[in-house]
Amino acid sequence: MRLIFQACSMIFTLGNLLASQSQSPGWKNAISTTIINFNNEKMQITWAARELFPGKNVSFTYTFDEGKPKVWKPCPTYLLDQGYNSGCLFKTEGPTLAISIRNSNGREEFFSKRLKSDFYIKPNRPENVTFFWKEDTVTVSCNKPERAVKCLILELQYKSKFDKDWQSRTCKCCSVGEQGFDPRKCYSFRVRLKRRVPYCNIVNYNSDWEAETFWMNGTLVDSCDDDIKSQSNTVIVLSCLLAALLMIPTLLILLCKWQRLQKSVMPAIPDPKYIFAELFNDHNGNFQEWIDKTDHAMVQTKLEYEEPECIIEAESQREDEKNSDKQGSQEKIYSFSRAAENNDPKAAQIACLMPTSNTVASFAGFQILMNDDMYVML
Repeated sequence: MRLIFQACSMIFTLGNLLASQSQSPGWKNAISTTIINFNNEKMQITWAARELFPGKNVSFTYTFDEGKPKVWKPCPTYLLDQGYNSGCLFKTEGPTLAISIRNSNGREEFFSKRLKSDFYIKPNRPENVTFFWKEDTVTVSCNKPERAVKCLILELQYKSKFDKDWQSRTCKCCSVGEQGFDPRKCYSFRVRLKRRVPYCNIVNYNSDWEAETFWMNGTLVDSCDDDIKSQSNTVIVLSCLLAALLMIPTLLILLCKWQRLQKSVMPAIPDPKYIFAELFNDHNGNFQEWIDKTDHAMVQTKLEYEEPECIIEAESQREDEKNSDKQGSQEKIYSFSRAAENNDPKAAQIACLMPTSNTVASFAGFQILMNDDMYVML
């Protein structure tokens, strides 16, 4: 049954095609014309005026009457090309149209033609387009046109910002669905109506695209540029973090090598502020004041902790005189011991360095005879 219907449609189409291309008796030359029937409301017929009629102006008449006699109407609105008539725009009044192109005064006919206006329909763009989302599936629908719904196809095209080409989906008017959308991506959608060829049209005329809309995860958004920008920002941030992580160990290695090089080439100079703390803290850097005080302190320390010295020079030749001077030597020894007991280093030193002549010094059970040329070291 379907094959029979298709065969009948083809025969009907060929018949209309032959009828639309039939010639009138007054046809002089073949003229190429472009015919558009805007949603079966307005007709537009154009021709190449400069190539076909150089330097001449022509007139255009038409009629939708199928019987005889025909009433020819002049073109209400001419389309101009550099001041010459190149087309006509008029209202669609029926399915059968006859046109005639003549010279400016209408006496000489250059071209005539009969055609089916229904075979040149260009549909209007879809109205009241709605999107219905269910998980990853979207269904797009629009209002049904008033006439010839069976001749119309609803086409849906979509793509994400990462797709180069549009993906297309078609279905009979006036609903189409598609599934498999990624909720993390932003998609652009556009829809239009198409006429079936060759069953309804002999020329493939489609409607203009409805305004493009942007959807992400079932939500209408203003644009998909923000989606690209956010993903680009994420890539930039991740790249910067990775670069920073790679730079940190590199900088640490370079820092260690620089410290080693600096120590080998330029050894560190100690700060005298910490070595000579007394010079800077107590004397504010006055070196002369600090050195004077330091020398004085060193002398005092030497005198306090220096053990008394006695210079002794023993001469065995004078042992025979020890008895005669014994009494005097005991008094000297006594005075030296008393000075040592009183912790008077200067007195003890004087007592040791200035022995009296023929003095006897007694140490640990030994007696030493001393004169002016002898000294004893303790």
